[in-house]
Amino acid sequence: MPRQSGEGNPVPPLTPVTILQIAPELDTGGVERTAVDVARACVSHGWRALVASQGGRLVAELEQAGGEHVTLPLASKNPLTILANARALVNLIRSRNVSLVHARSRAPAWSALIAARVTGVPFVTTYHGAYNQKSALKGLYNSVMARADTVIANSHFTKRLIAERHACAGDRVTVIHRGSDVTGFARAAISDDRLDALRAAWGLGGHERVILQMARITPWKGQPVTIDAFARLDPAAHGDCVLILAGDAQGRGGYLDALRARIESHGLGERVRLTGHCADVPAAMALACVVAVSSVEPEAFGRAAVEAQLAGAPVVVSDLGAVPETVLAPPQVTAEQRTGWRVPPGDPGALAAALDEALSLDESARKALTDRARAHAAEHFSLHAMCAATLAVYEDLIPAV
Repeated sequence: MPRQSGEGNPVPPLTPVTILQIAPELDTGGVERTAVDVARACVSHGWRALVASQGGRLVAELEQAGGEHVTLPLASKNPLTILANARALVNLIRSRNVSLVHARSRAPAWSALIAARVTGVPFVTTYHGAYNQKSALKGLYNSVMARADTVIANSHFTKRLIAERHACAGDRVTVIHRGSDVTGFARAAISDDRLDALRAAWGLGGHERVILQMARITPWKGQPVTIDAFARLDPAAHGDCVLILAGDAQGRGGYLDALRARIESHGLGERVRLTGHCADVPAAMALACVVAVSSVEPEAFGRAAVEAQLAGAPVVVSDLGAVPETVLAPPQVTAEQRTGWRVPPGDPGALAAALDEALSLDESARKALTDRARAHAAEHFSLHAMCAATLAVYEDLIPAV
């Protein structure tokens, strides 16, 4: 806790608290978004916020929030580069009086761990993913995320995974669910101009109903399942629907070609659109009649499902990973208490049936569902709660704060 003056007011530390977050890049995705959100919270708290990465789209937003970016080749898994990055981080920690280092990905976490131990500053990690661990070597590589003074798990699912995989973590694991901006996803916060701009970018005329999958274009996110499910929808009932697959392919040209071929094989043509990176996620969710989260491997958290609920879009998700923590559905709750649909992963028939049910809701049933879902997501997965809990972890580890 902050030191108190004789009048009970907080006394600023003699040197400002400086938090250094480490990420491979600052481009797109949950890791990057969370790093910027926490940096903004640090600045609002009167601290200095540094983020080291190899750069990307979100650097400008970080700097606008009052944070500072340090460019290093932290996405590299080359052992020599990892060691060079460790030396650079040691120099950075010492020159900028860094109070705590927080690593958010495995390769840069090895550099950060070395630098933190050399300099004696507290070290935090966030275990963001259900990382592949099919060999002892991969287990060793992943274990860096469990070697911190405090290990943040982004869900209870992730905490269980850490306990199963990494005995070294012991009792140092704490759950902090990823948070989203409750106010920013409210319909009142999204201007008609933003919606019109996105409709134009996606080639929509305004009469279509949008089924949205907002996910990186990569096989484990399950875009083929979504395409196959969309092809099964009854055109008489849902012929006005368009499937938008929004996300960055990050160089996966072969996978993009395979998706286009799959769309063509179903004869779906312009009814399915691969629209690339979307910078305005709240507007995208606001345009959606239903959101599909069709992952075929476990989500360690699943931000898209939370943001769909905050935006008032019915959501259908694969029932694996952390999903039971974010979307309420039978048999966990009654049908009247659901906040979305959960279906078996990799099952286009089940996904199509759930999409049909969501698209067929009458106005009153849809409003009841979306009001319930927004309240659930706002209560449990807010950006404010995530940032407050993260800064509390920092305060517990930094001496005299």
